[in-house]
Amino acid sequence: MNKKSKLHMNTQEFRKEGYKVIDWIADYYDNIEEYPVLSKVKPGEIRNNLPKNPPQKGREFDDILKDMDLMMPGITHWQSPNFHAFFPCSNSGPAILGDLISTGIAVNGMNWITSPSATEVESHVLDWMVNALNLPDQFLTSSLGGGVIQDTASSSSLVAMIAAREKITLGETNKTGCKQNLTVYTSSQSHSSIEKAAKIAGIGTNNFRIIDIDENYAMNANHLLDTIKQDINKGFIPTLVSATVGTTSSTAIDPVDQIGKICKKYNIWLHVDSAMAGPAAICPEFRFVNDGLEFADSYTFNPHKWMLTNFDCNIFYVKDKKYLLNALSILPEYLKNKATEKNDVIDYRDWGIPLGRRFRSLKLWNVINYYGINGIQEYIRTDMRITQELKSWIEADENFEILAPTPLTLICFKYKANDDFNEKLLRKMNASGKMYMSHTKLNGKFAIRFSIGTSTSTKDHVKSTWRRIQKCAIELKG
Repeated sequence: MNKKSKLHMNTQEFRKEGYKVIDWIADYYDNIEEYPVLSKVKPGEIRNNLPKNPPQKGREFDDILKDMDLMMPGITHWQSPNFHAFFPCSNSGPAILGDLISTGIAVNGMNWITSPSATEVESHVLDWMVNALNLPDQFLTSSLGGGVIQDTASSSSLVAMIAAREKITLGETNKTGCKQNLTVYTSSQSHSSIEKAAKIAGIGTNNFRIIDIDENYAMNANHLLDTIKQDINKGFIPTLVSATVGTTSSTAIDPVDQIGKICKKYNIWLHVDSAMAGPAAICPEFRFVNDGLEFADSYTFNPHKWMLTNFDCNIFYVKDKKYLLNALSILPEYLKNKATEKNDVIDYRDWGIPLGRRFRSLKLWNVINYYGINGIQEYIRTDMRITQELKSWIEADENFEILAPTPLTLICFKYKANDDFNEKLLRKMNASGKMYMSHTKLNGKFAIRFSIGTSTSTKDHVKSTWRRIQKCAIELKG
């Protein structure tokens, strides 16, 4: 903000209008339950209500803020206490304020020297998380590995695959960027970002192996082993296995310990995707989500899913950073500086795809310092407890059935009827405006997913939603 320029918003105006924005956000949260959870607009409806041409003259900020009235009908309210689709996109006041400060100071933390605090706070808070979650020491900054904040788990899976490719090829690539006989393995229940990463990394879908699952929808380690052996006999080079702790469809947990032993035997990079489940390990009683992590070459989870930190904020740890740095480091003249040359600092531009980097760690710093470990543990434990109560309510209703184990905060269930009925039931539930849920298919059966974890939601909200589901089913059954 330029204090003297008549073109820019000065600090006095910024302060005045900023208060209005904070008030608007606070009012939004006060009234969030009045909005239909799922947006009801038709494609193109929002854009058709926007001005056809940009203004020639600047507008008053009050008028700009009023434009939110045009946009709100097209908002699906992820922070609604009745949002139970996909996985939560958690949020909190301290996180929002941390993001505001980060946006306000507007640094680019690409190198240590471009803002030392952006780098050192990130390293420090990620070491905090290693200790708080009882992760293996191999992920500490003081080890051969370390951590970095990415935007999403999709980016982390991609850089893990690039690092794994680097480890195999040792920098000797052909014209397409990698050898054509590298193979990647994951289960049929893994996130779609793993296959997308294989495409981007040049490994391709032809060398992407889908491993069978067991009765609990977790990866079948025996089938993995058989597939790896078959590929080796055919001249392929097994490069990466992506195991999932808390799959998107059902929160199934792959047997990371068994998978890790296979990867160790055949020198295969093990990437563990714990995007949703990872924060559970902050509670000692839920550290089963860490089983086998000592075998992991890389590990990722999302504080923006289940740790009160607003989107986007993903944590990625690597056991040995040299493969990552070998694959991603480029040092043009304009980025050279003494701190980098002396190798005394971390330059996080070498740890991910983009050069530029936001000060993302500031919102995570705010969350940890505001809630403390005890507060975050209470949040996680409350969600786990509510989930088990919901499970008992569903089990007590003879018209419904649960289709998968419930180790975390997602319940997959259905009405005891055919898929067509359950699809109609889900549409009716979402059309009510009182809830939003998504679906999956398990063993070919249509399953409704009831996800817990939105920070505004309470046991009373969940109980009311369950009663509405029962009512919708009764009305649909006629």
